[in-house]
Amino acid sequence: MLDVKTTQQIEKLKDKIVSLKKQKHAVIVAHNYQSCEVQEIADILGDSLELSRAVSKLDTEIVVFCGVLFMAETASILSPNKKILLPVKEAGCALAKTINLTDLRSLKQKFPKVPVVCYVNSSAEIKAESDLCCTSGNAVEVVNSLPQEQIIFVPDKNLGAYVQAKLPEKKIILWQGHCPTHTDVLEIEITQAKNKYKRAEFIAHPECCQKILRHADYVGSTSGILHYAAHSNVLEFIVGTEQDMICRLKKEIPLKKFYCPSKKFICPDMKLITLESIVNSLENMVFEVRVESRIRDKAKKALQLMTSILPKRGV
Repeated sequence: MLDVKTTQQIEKLKDKIVSLKKQKHAVIVAHNYQSCEVQEIADILGDSLELSRAVSKLDTEIVVFCGVLFMAETASILSPNKKILLPVKEAGCALAKTINLTDLRSLKQKFPKVPVVCYVNSSAEIKAESDLCCTSGNAVEVVNSLPQEQIIFVPDKNLGAYVQAKLPEKKIILWQGHCPTHTDVLEIEITQAKNKYKRAEFIAHPECCQKILRHADYVGSTSGILHYAAHSNVLEFIVGTEQDMICRLKKEIPLKKFYCPSKKFICPDMKLITLESIVNSLENMVFEVRVESRIRDKAKKALQLMTSILPKRGV
């Protein structure tokens, strides 16, 4: 049964979180795909890499990371001395789960000496086994920066296909992973939305498949989508990514209109994080995410190599 809270209950939970946050000297960070009510109590909003970088600059020791496991891992990799808490330990990522260490090592054996570019939406182990990481905002530039013609790209086949289309001179070896939130949407849902909202532009995330992206007026990361919508002369947008990105867009750009074209644009793992789970996390200091040093050091190199050669773009 759906748990529907009254406005009074929501405000009571928010007050409890504010009190606990002050008591514990904690900071709450939340991904753009979190529910509107979770976004409202966050100290910092952003994409996964933006948040991890923000965490690394904080003076506080305790950080509640409202996102999914790979994001909390990345924050821990970049800030090993901080206590990174994931409110719900089961909050994983369907895309990240499509590849494991055995899979990647087997792929590398098939294509020896071919560099591996790893999308940040992956586990710490996969990052550690890769040569460098990329985000959805800089994937094209990362791949283009490599001198080799052949590139192994994991785990998202759709982001990899988007990069391949932009760089036809490269031969990208794709892992067949995907994000159900972005791939379950039907093309007809997009065309129907465009017919309904004729003045709106369609802005989409590159984790969508090519048949969806071909209808897009702009393709980019969540931070890219936010920047594009804020600076465009257009006043209405159909948003081709997780539905609660619209909460962030409406907050930052209140004079423009945003439409979700499909009920399938929802990430069930992101929605596991609730106000109640944040209260529990702060009260009991759970669930701490730590990456063992052997994996952390290798994964950090892959992340640092990305940031050393490219400007900061989001996920």
